[in-house]
Amino acid sequence: MILTPDFADHAWRSLTCASLDDGVVRVAWGDGVEFVCHPLWLYEQTVGLEPLTREGTVEPGQLPQTAALLEATVDSDGALDLVWADHPRSRAHPGWLREVADGAHLPDAATGEPVAWTTASMPVLPTFDGSIVLDDERVLEEWLATLCTDGIGRLRGTPASDEFMAELAGRIGPIRGSNFGGVFTVESIVQPDSTANTGLALGQHTDLPTRETPPGFQFLHCVENSVSGGFSRMADGLAVVAELRDRHPDEYDSLTTDEWVFANRALDGDHRWIGPIIDLGGPRSPLTIRAFYPVRLAPHMPIDAQQRAYDAMRVFSAIAHDARFMVTSAFEPGDLVGFDNRRILHGRDAFDATAGTRRLRGCYIDRDDVHSRLRVLRRHGTGRGTSSASSESGIT
Repeated sequence: MILTPDFADHAWRSLTCASLDDGVVRVAWGDGVEFVCHPLWLYEQTVGLEPLTREGTVEPGQLPQTAALLEATVDSDGALDLVWADHPRSRAHPGWLREVADGAHLPDAATGEPVAWTTASMPVLPTFDGSIVLDDERVLEEWLATLCTDGIGRLRGTPASDEFMAELAGRIGPIRGSNFGGVFTVESIVQPDSTANTGLALGQHTDLPTRETPPGFQFLHCVENSVSGGFSRMADGLAVVAELRDRHPDEYDSLTTDEWVFANRALDGDHRWIGPIIDLGGPRSPLTIRAFYPVRLAPHMPIDAQQRAYDAMRVFSAIAHDARFMVTSAFEPGDLVGFDNRRILHGRDAFDATAGTRRLRGCYIDRDDVHSRLRVLRRHGTGRGTSSASSESGIT
């Protein structure tokens, strides 16, 4: 057995050749794929590997000289054999090396690239069997995979209980707390602490733009719904941003550069952040849409830029509410919708809180933890089969 720097079951992909040339190791497989490795990287991932944690143990100042690698050859079983001066001989798993060569170690390799959608390509929410999600890892894996690519996915038929939201979250990862608590309730109350806890209509928005890093995913579980109205509205921010960029370049420029101060203005909390409505971040940062108008406190731009900023937000709102981009659906008891809070714009129609009850339970979980859970589920190939998502026209 050869330890690898992870806990995955790597297929054995025997090397056909290996050599140490000009201070680097060159390896190749029978299908012609070649890979060039630095000797010190191989040292870290073989000699320096701690067997229980699968983490590196060699502090950079204690690394040997590159010339310490004396020989690199293919062992009789197809593994990479490495001979070091004054250090233990080591071997590298050829299947693991191949996955690195193919880029399978990169963050998006298991989670997939985001896929933008409109109502033309996704007329109804992708839906999965929530009655078995706690027991069937295939369903959990397919649902989480859809959250990562489409940004949204619905479970139908879950238990309509107050406890289910926390139980499901426990299958995914740590709940990210907020000023609303861990698992929170969304319902109309006499003294609301948020516009969400009223019967008012909510325009398309994302939650908690007041934070340096808003929560990655939001989950909403319908426990009870006997009101008229209150329909949920979802739009893909990727498609909205693309429409702005391609057809409204001046407004897009304003939305991605003109900054605002966001503040939650709660009695027991005061979170504040400055950023544009469409925060493109750095080259490795995910799209972050900061679009919750109730907490947009003040412009953080010169006065002569403020009119264009308001005009741009008006265009943004029109596109986010356009039927081409917005999927509308009723929340039925037992429905649970997960969505990328930094990407998916969500809202709801108004409802009469005096003529029934609309009660949701919700929580946030960071993107890192959703992605981590999906990678673990896919580590041993549990559930890479055909999707069980339903797209029946009757599901709305």
